[in-house]
Amino acid sequence: MFATYIPGDSLLHRLPAGLKILLVCVLVLAATLLIREPWHVLPALALTAVLYAIGRIRPRAAWDQVRPVLPMLLAILVLQWIVADLDTALRVCGALLVAIAVAGLVALTTRISDMLDAVTRAAGPLRHVGVSPDRIALVLVLTIRAIPLIARRLQQVTEARRARGLGMSIRALVVPTVLGALTTADQLGDALAARGVDD
Repeated sequence: MFATYIPGDSLLHRLPAGLKILLVCVLVLAATLLIREPWHVLPALALTAVLYAIGRIRPRAAWDQVRPVLPMLLAILVLQWIVADLDTALRVCGALLVAIAVAGLVALTTRISDMLDAVTRAAGPLRHVGVSPDRIALVLVLTIRAIPLIARRLQQVTEARRARGLGMSIRALVVPTVLGALTTADQLGDALAARGVDD
């Protein structure tokens, strides 16, 4: 989810946020279970493209949802190919690509406030077992905000790697990205603790 909400009046825009989140979970689970051969990725991507068309999302906005994660997907493809085989690598990366694209579609057609309200309502019964729905909503919003931050960090590392002539070194890509994400998480944790958000 790398773009902000795009206002509109399409069918997807009008669907309740809770229903869209549920449908995303169903679609991601279906992609994970039903993509058994590499060619199964193609109909899954075609269905995703149809959903983007229903949501009246422009191709550029759709491309922006998946472009930042392509280097990481390529790294996963190579690793899966090494530890398993090419068919497995294509299936895994294809399912991940579909999941990212579908999640991005929800972000483009749903206000964050609507998503948070839906999650808070759905988690309401958990109050009876000592779980705060507001904390769950906070985790969701932090996750949503973290995705573009990590994507931006990944892009910076990719550009720096190219400038240093490191080619396709997976270590040079993954290690700085992970360290940067951990540093950001530490800073965010300190900021939340300073504002009284703790255990």
